[in-house]
Amino acid sequence: IPEFGTKFVRQMLVDTMPKSFSELVRISGFSHGTDVWLNNAQDLIVSGTAKLSEAISARDDIMNYLIQKGMEPSLAFKIMEKVRKGKGVEPENVAKMRESNVPEWYIESCQKIKYMFPKAHAVAYVMMAFRIAYCKVHYPLAFYAAYCTVRATDLCDDPGHCEAYADLAVQGQRAIKNKLIEFEQRGGNALSVKEKGLQTTLEILLEMYLRGYYIVRVDLNKSDAERFIIEDDHLIMPFAALEGVGANAAKGIVEARNDAPFSSIEDVRVRSHISKTSIEIMRQHGCFEGMTETDQMMLF
Repeated sequence: IPEFGTKFVRQMLVDTMPKSFSELVRISGFSHGTDVWLNNAQDLIVSGTAKLSEAISARDDIMNYLIQKGMEPSLAFKIMEKVRKGKGVEPENVAKMRESNVPEWYIESCQKIKYMFPKAHAVAYVMMAFRIAYCKVHYPLAFYAAYCTVRATDLCDDPGHCEAYADLAVQGQRAIKNKLIEFEQRGGNALSVKEKGLQTTLEILLEMYLRGYYIVRVDLNKSDAERFIIEDDHLIMPFAALEGVGANAAKGIVEARNDAPFSSIEDVRVRSHISKTSIEIMRQHGCFEGMTETDQMMLF
């Protein structure tokens, strides 16, 4: 789900095992800061030096913690502002923090931070993520349909080869898993921007298959122009998910189909006003199985 989907943040979840909304907010703060998690809070939590609820996550944590320790609110605010801008804590304020029994690990943590996220932002992001998570758990096909519709172009990698990835999406767990293994073996730095987007999309598709849902090929009689649609326990791929069948062409196919059923492959091309290239891509995808090439009849 958004906010918690990258490998970086997923590792945070493994390290911290959050059990409450407030802990998810802290993880959001960690992930958006600079030098807040790596070589800082992560080490403190894993080593047992600090609990998840104690490590510095967002700007507000510092001011509220120092006030709880008995420091003047104005000074607590000043220290927070210095730290969140990456300027650390001045020597005289370090002494005052020690006088207030602030632990050494806390002071050292402040000195490492380069940038901090405001807690209000983290709360807003996690509220959004929590709603999406609820939908994903309780309305899975609605979630996957929306996700795939938005990310359909990530089923493509290189121009001219995208239909292969549209095919990959309908081949099931093994094919998707093998592609993910291939990406993993090549390493993140060797992947193109498109391939990294595809990798994320395939992870979601694999998850969907593991939950018992699946995607079927573009259906000439049922597919929508651009949206993945729900049917029973699966999704039907839209025309626009095929490279070479753009949004306008996809809409032309649906409009022509609504006027009258297609009688042949030639009828699809003529009435939908799509190119021969699009026709060939749809043919390779299996959209025309059982259809004749033209409406002409051969008499013997």
